[in-house]
Amino acid sequence: MNIQIRHLDKQYPYPSRETHNVLKDINLNIQAGDFVTILGKSGCGKSTLLNLIAGLSEPSKGDILLNGKRVKGTHPSIYIVFQQPCLLPWLNVEDNISFGCKLRKEMDNLAYRVGQFIELIGLSGRNRLYPAELSVGMACRVALARALIGRPKALLLDEPFGALDIFTRSRLQEEMINIWMSEQFTAMLVTHDIDEAILMGKKIVILGGSPCRIMDIVENPLPYPRKITDENFFRTKTMVMKKFKHIFLQSERV
Repeated sequence: MNIQIRHLDKQYPYPSRETHNVLKDINLNIQAGDFVTILGKSGCGKSTLLNLIAGLSEPSKGDILLNGKRVKGTHPSIYIVFQQPCLLPWLNVEDNISFGCKLRKEMDNLAYRVGQFIELIGLSGRNRLYPAELSVGMACRVALARALIGRPKALLLDEPFGALDIFTRSRLQEEMINIWMSEQFTAMLVTHDIDEAILMGKKIVILGGSPCRIMDIVENPLPYPRKITDENFFRTKTMVMKKFKHIFLQSERV
């Protein structure tokens, strides 16, 4: 799925003044099958941008085009995974994962596919547990599986790995890339972690300023699969760090 963002602004009402400008003149073209990471400080507007693309919020100005068509509201082929898992508390693990497929009556090999994803996220033998019985990290993994099993055309990821331990995070990052390369959907990942942005993104979009703007777009030269321990990874990280620090200093002066 191609995603085009044209002159996008987002404002919110604010108690101390008329409006609070969050995003300003965002312009971004994402080709079908791209994996784009959105890098910026906490609270800069990254999640707001994802919510706008997902159709969960309306822009104050500008357009979002999906495959060349202006869209308002949600789109059935766009899935979003939030920072908070948002699982249905009355459904167990396997029923949470299969919930969307059952609503759309996509029943072909569903039990087998659910089993595959339960194994993928490392919850084999816990498929009958309910959300209240899961750790935050486990619940995040279930939310990710629920999105992936729906075969999205575009997947929006709002820091879904942030609550995971380093070993689970590393494994799921690797599996996420493998699934993306296999299924060839468009992916956008919000993060404030430079390592994660470089590890996963073909393009790294750096946000900064107030209101938030696109300050730079970095084409990631590293081939997949990537390893944080590789020398070329370190070189790329050094380059991105310099850009990020420069942007941070600029925004602090404004």
